Amino acid sequence: MAKVEDAIATVKKFDSGADEALITAVFKGLGPAVHNKDASLVSCSDDAELQTVKNNFLIKKLGLSDGPELDAAIKEVCEKMKDSRQKSRVAFYYLLTKKFGKESVYA
Repeated sequence: MAKVEDAIATVKKFDSGADEALITAVFKGLGPAVHNKDASLVSCSDDAELQTVKNNFLIKKLGLSDGPELDAAIKEVCEKMKDSRQKSRVAFYYLLTKKFGKESVYA
């Protein structure tokens, strides 16, 4: 998934009223990772991957404090995206950004 339009379409499967400007900002914020098949996806069955999402995205990027609510939010997004075999990192990060009301990070 190397195109913003694809990312927008994917996010809208999970949030029909998705903010396209925010999706675009999340897409750009991921840099080269969105062009790498493996890096562009999140594996909810990989604990190390979920720890990376928590540390590098929720704590470092969004500036949240570590705590059980971060793990709960990640589980919630995994559950929301469970029907999607390949979980787009853009969609995953978008949903977490919206959940915590941290859209201003991308403003």
